[in-house]
Amino acid sequence: MSAFNEVLARNTDQAPKVESASQTVAFSHYNHFSAILPIDPATGELVEGGALEQATRSFESLKAILESIDRKLDDVVRITVLLTDITDLEAVNEAQKKFYGEYFPTRTVIAVQELQKGAKLAIEAVVSHGLGTIPNAPQADDLVKLARNTDHAPKCDVATQTVAFSHYNNISAQLGIDPETGKVVEGGIEAEAKQAFDNLKAILESVDAPFDDIVKITIFLKDLADLEAVNTVYTTFFPDSAIARAIAYVPARTVVEVADLPHGARVSVEAVVSHGDGTPPQAVEDRHGIVIWASNTDQAPRSELSTQTVAFSHYNNLSAQIGVDLEGKLVEGGVKAEAKQALEHIKAIVEHIDHKLADIVKINLYLTDLADLAAVEEVYGEYFPEGTPARRVVKVGKLAEGASVMIDAVVSNAEGTPRK
Repeated sequence: MSAFNEVLARNTDQAPKVESASQTVAFSHYNHFSAILPIDPATGELVEGGALEQATRSFESLKAILESIDRKLDDVVRITVLLTDITDLEAVNEAQKKFYGEYFPTRTVIAVQELQKGAKLAIEAVVSHGLGTIPNAPQADDLVKLARNTDHAPKCDVATQTVAFSHYNNISAQLGIDPETGKVVEGGIEAEAKQAFDNLKAILESVDAPFDDIVKITIFLKDLADLEAVNTVYTTFFPDSAIARAIAYVPARTVVEVADLPHGARVSVEAVVSHGDGTPPQAVEDRHGIVIWASNTDQAPRSELSTQTVAFSHYNNLSAQIGVDLEGKLVEGGVKAEAKQALEHIKAIVEHIDHKLADIVKINLYLTDLADLAAVEEVYGEYFPEGTPARRVVKVGKLAEGASVMIDAVVSNAEGTPRK
């Protein structure tokens, strides 16, 4: 009997297949789903109608994938809504309420420049996996989700602020909204960023988690030119504690320029947080002594504002990579050369922590032109010949250094992170 978790990729004919990817990839106590386009699985075509019909189709496919792996909608801990028009969010909310009742997952909402197949939207999910993925070994299937809200951060009637399961918390993306007024704060991008991080900190404090338990931050900006101002605010929050400052700990990080955000906001912050105590009924020996491992290698670009990979328990969260050399200069040769360089960086980071590309469970591809996807696929197939990782593919406006493609990843961590 194997004592090790394994990457478990699965597909069902009851939902649209994902090109060069799996519909869902599980490892340990989580499943990561590919972005689900509103495609009729019987015809392979987009469903007719507007945003409501498309959202309904995507949620139906989500439900079908969940059922195919013996999960249900209430096992979803995070929903990501990808839109091409932010005004379609109302229709998505209407559709989501048809599928959810008392419980709602955490949620991130962004509008991007374009989605595959000309879709108006796509739905993505992170799902609890109670049985874990140790082959032929019984594991607890009764771990409890902890869904919680605080009055000290903005509330939403279709999302929960934080949902913990096993050793991770997923936090709803935070905008610069004053929880008392429900409106975006005035004062420009720095004021919005500070409010978003204050909201995030309030949520963490409400569940007795320090800010330095964050393992991955994703910053969505309407204008990439605002990043310098956001970074000014960012450095006032990270590192947070004396211990973190002593070792200069900062989370893994991805920065994405988006087409739009809810409420006319200019910045949104998404966080993935370690959950050291786990969720009941995990045994004491499973819950204590697990530590965050932050790692960098000289074989990939470094940043003072992020760590290349941060592991906690059974997952590594990687910072996004673009096709620059180790000095930060964009490689020549076009999008294929950039994609290869970005994937080489990911490979170097993964191998530095004694893992391999086959351990990757989720890939996010950000392109400035979806027409470049075919060229990226040529390179991508060399690194992922089985098409195993779940995947997101979106068009964005601009990327750092004028890059054409950016890639980030979530990687399984087979040995976990017990205290040395």
